[in-house]
Amino acid sequence: MTLDQIKTVAVLGAGTMGNGIAHVFARAGYDVILRDVEQRFLERGLETVAKNLDREIKKGKLQESDRSAVLSRISLVTDMSAVSPAQFLVEAVPEKIDIKRAVLTEADLVLSPNAIIASNTSSIAMTTLAALTKRPDRFVGMHFMNPVPVMTLVEVIRALQTSEATFATTMELAEKLGKKPVAVNDAPGFVSNRVLMPLINEAAYCVLEGVATAESVDAVMKLGMNHPMGPLELADFIGLDVCVDIMHVLQEGLGDPKYRACPLLKKYVAAGWLGRKSGRGFYTYDK
Repeated sequence: MTLDQIKTVAVLGAGTMGNGIAHVFARAGYDVILRDVEQRFLERGLETVAKNLDREIKKGKLQESDRSAVLSRISLVTDMSAVSPAQFLVEAVPEKIDIKRAVLTEADLVLSPNAIIASNTSSIAMTTLAALTKRPDRFVGMHFMNPVPVMTLVEVIRALQTSEATFATTMELAEKLGKKPVAVNDAPGFVSNRVLMPLINEAAYCVLEGVATAESVDAVMKLGMNHPMGPLELADFIGLDVCVDIMHVLQEGLGDPKYRACPLLKKYVAAGWLGRKSGRGFYTYDK
């Protein structure tokens, strides 16, 4: 599959990452089939796309006249068979291997044999996911950053089985979306989360051990290290449950106890304090 052959893209999952990915593909001129298990998830995702387009218009990044055209390119479906016209598919479902296995194997059956499947997983081994399909040579990682319409980085990850043609097409596609693709080999956490999550984890340990408050930890990193957000602010933005899941993947995949999730992170998750999305994490938010 070459870049010129890709006209329609499917996105599995209409959550935070999925609707952002649908947004950037539709904005780049692609017809997008957005699939989720319930219509209400799809409608909520499309509403988020519309709000984000309005923000881009206010910032002068999009013409008002283009808004309706972008939205019209996004089709909402709940039936997996409806993704069959896509030449390129991006999986963006929750970071649970059982969920990913279910949707990837189902999508694999309905897509054309030449279609490429990409996963937006933030930590699960791409080689493992590729092996779940009958097209491992046409499977690749495409790890977008949140918020997708704003962040320019895309980690493009080679599974062991990924063909050179698939990898090259995906790199070109990311550039066409206005992103900056960076080539990464398959390893737990890739580069972004292998570096970021231990930072967040250690910041949580500082709070747990009474070294400093969350506010103070974040202030040190923002004022002293010039980070735009403190690590605990960022953890709340990502979702503390997602951070814990990724730490588990790192610990299991790399076999090093230094990657064990901080008990405070796990306690907050058990309490339902997941960060911004739940209204409370290290900080409290208006839902």
